[in-house]
Parts: sequence; C-alpha cells; structure tokens
Amino acid sequence: MLALRLTRGAKPAVQLRRLLVAMAAAGTGFLLLCTLGYAISHPDDPTGSLLRLAWCLTPLAATVYFAVAVARTDPGTRPRPGLAAIGLGPARLMAVSAATTALSCTLGSMLALLFFLHLRGDLTGMPFDGAAAEFLAADASLPLPAALTLLGLVPVIASVAVALVHRPKDTRTATTRRAARSYGRFGAYGRTGTRETFGAYGRFGSRLRRGGAADPQPEPTDDPIPAETPAPENQPHDPAPHNVPQPPREAPKDLPWGIAVLAAGLAVGAYAAEASTTPLTIPGGPTPVLLGWLLTAAGLALAGPGLTHLCGRLLQAVRPGALRLLAGRVLMEEATRIGRPLGVVCAVASATYAMAELRHPGTDPFGPLTTLGALLVTGCTVATLLTAAVEAKHARADTTAALLRLGAPATMLRSAAALRAGAILALFGPLTLLVAELAAMPLAR
Repeated sequence: MLALRLTRGAKPAVQLRRLLVAMAAAGTGFLLLCTLGYAISHPDDPTGSLLRLAWCLTPLAATVYFAVAVARTDPGTRPRPGLAAIGLGPARLMAVSAATTALSCTLGSMLALLFFLHLRGDLTGMPFDGAAAEFLAADASLPLPAALTLLGLVPVIASVAVALVHRPKDTRTATTRRAARSYGRFGAYGRTGTRETFGAYGRFGSRLRRGGAADPQPEPTDDPIPAETPAPENQPHDPAPHNVPQPPREAPKDLPWGIAVLAAGLAVGAYAAEASTTPLTIPGGPTPVLLGWLLTAAGLALAGPGLTHLCGRLLQAVRPGALRLLAGRVLMEEATRIGRPLGVVCAVASATYAMAELRHPGTDPFGPLTTLGALLVTGCTVATLLTAAVEAKHARADTTAALLRLGAPATMLRSAAALRAGAILALFGPLTLLVAELAAMPLAR
C-alpha cells in the first residue's frame, strides 16, 4: 500500500519514467509470448523455439537495466533524514523500491498479454482482431501456466535486481570498522578515552562509565607511567574532514578487463561466423554469434567508466583553462555513473551498424519481431543513458549552485556541458565504428 501511495504521488517526470519502464516490459513480454506461440505452432522444431527464447534475453536484459536505472533515480524511495523514525529505514525503502518496480513491470506484462490475445483473435471488439492468428497459433489452446511464467520473468528479475542494487550497505570506513571491533587491555571491549596506568584495573570503581557513582577520571597514582596530558588550547587542531577539499576520484580499474572481454567477444563472433552456415538474423542466427555480441557488450560496459575517466584527463591536458578544467573534473567524477550506460549504448550502436552493413540490397532480412526487439533494446539503452545523465546533474546540483554564487556565468556551465558531450562523442564515436567494422568483417565473408 505504501508503494502504491508513493507511486501515485510522484511528480510527472517520475511517472513518465515509470510509464517507459511499463512500455519496455510490455514489449519484452510480447516477444516472450510470441516465442511461446511459435513453439505451439511448431512442435517439431524445439531448437528453433529455444533459439528464439535465447534471443529474447537481450531485450530482457535491456529492460531490467532500464528499470534499475529508473529505480535508482526515484526521489520517493531515496533515504532522507527522519524517515527511519517513522519506520522507513534503508531496508523498508529497498522493499518499497522493489515493489514499485514490480508494479510498473506487471502493468506492462498485462498489456502485453492483452495485445497478444487480441492479435490471436481471442479478444474481439477492437481493430486488427486476429491479425496474426496463423503466426500465433490461434487454432491451438494457449497454455496459461507457461504464458504466466514467461510474463512473470520481467517483474521478478527487475524487482530482484532493484533490491540488490538498493540493499542497505555499511557506509563505515575500514578504519571505523576496525575501531568498532577493537579490544582494550586484558580483553576489555572498546577503547577508553584516556590512557590508564598499570594497576588501575585493581582499584574499585575505576572501570565505571559516565553516569555511574564513580568519577570517570583516573585516580592519582604513583605508577612510573604518567597519564597523557591534554593538548594546550592554543595548539592548532586539524581541520574537519568535511572542510578539506576532496581529491578527484581515482580512475576505474575495470578498463583492462573490459578490453579483454571485448577482444574475447570479437573472437567468439569471428569463430562463429567461420563455423556456421545458418543466417545470422533473428530468429535463426547461431547461438555463438549471440554469445559473441553479449561478450562484446559486456566488454564495452566494463571499459566505459575507464574511457570516460580518460576523456576527463585528456580535457585537462596541456595547460587547461577554467573551462576545460571544470569539464574534465566533472567527467572524472561522474565516470562510473555515466560510463557504463555509455559503453552499453556504444555496444548497441555498433551491433546495429554491423547488422545494417550485412544487409543485402533489395532484401529485408529483419522481420517485425526483429525490428521490435532492436527498437526495444535501443530505446532502453538510450533511455538509461539519459536517466544516468539526469542523475548526474542532480548529484552535482550543490556544486553548480556554489559556482553560481561565486559568480560563474551560466554560459560557462553550458559551455562545459557541451565540451563534455563533444569529448565523449570524439572518443566513443570512432570506437563504435571500429567495433562495428571488426564485428562485421568476418560475417561479411
């Protein structure tokens, strides 16, 4: 009920993002149901049905990725001060976020089922009744348990992924955790504020804490080890940690792994193209080709943060001015947040370019389901990138406001944003073309 109230009371922009998640879930659910219809109409071709189901994993992964990005930017489930006092702690907010995602995806799955039944001719009274009755096996009864199982994949996987992303984390540093687990002398838990001398444990009341009957200060003793004296008041103290300017975030360390996985994906795709003689279009392409493309996408996603961080460093090279310094620092700071969506978009664009290059003139090897899957994957990845960009803008809202208070012109901030976009296009554009050419080269033989 709480998740439903938060969903209903959200802002229009948040509602639009949730509606897009529902539409993506509807498209993925329809593709899964079409796979079921093919399996019903072709019982003698289980291999083809499994291959179609395998190709549905790509739009399924894109939909879940988009749902996680939308849930991460949802202001209704963001931890705020005072919520824990009314029972809305991190664990409760995680459950609310997962429930909200499940509601959006379930709505999309129900729309997919209604549209599927309408095209089969089971529902009448609307245009295009039974338009795909032959393709969707309208003469056979629809197995309801199988249909509900396929439709439940998107809500279940998306809600579990959101719960894993939003699970409560231990925000303490390693030093704080070690201090919390430390033990004092003779096995006493914790550390005392003042240094105690040997023999103090034998005196009555020396271990009583504040609030007890004894004085918390150590008693005078004749032990040879003197107690520590407090520092003079005029001695300079270290500044507070939050007043110290934080250094730029370190470069992501996944770039070598991303390059290795990318090379493995291209190698698997080349081997599959050489060893297979079946068409490479959906649904009929060999499974190793799909595996090669998935490895290529995973490699670009892993390398995306490192490449974005590299863009920031290149912008600040060779005596940078204030504009290039600002743009580069922002890219370095937001490398992890926007780098992975950039890598995924690069992978999708390279796959689309490679498929377009393989298309022979005068032929249309891509059917309606292939087109729907391609549009679904492309739309989800681009929407995820835009959502990450909005999240990054909100994350640096305090910095932007501070720059404006210091007198920075608004045109400078817009120029820095344009410079960041240009640097990203200058690096990821040629990379996309290079990966697409390398992926299409063995397939075109």
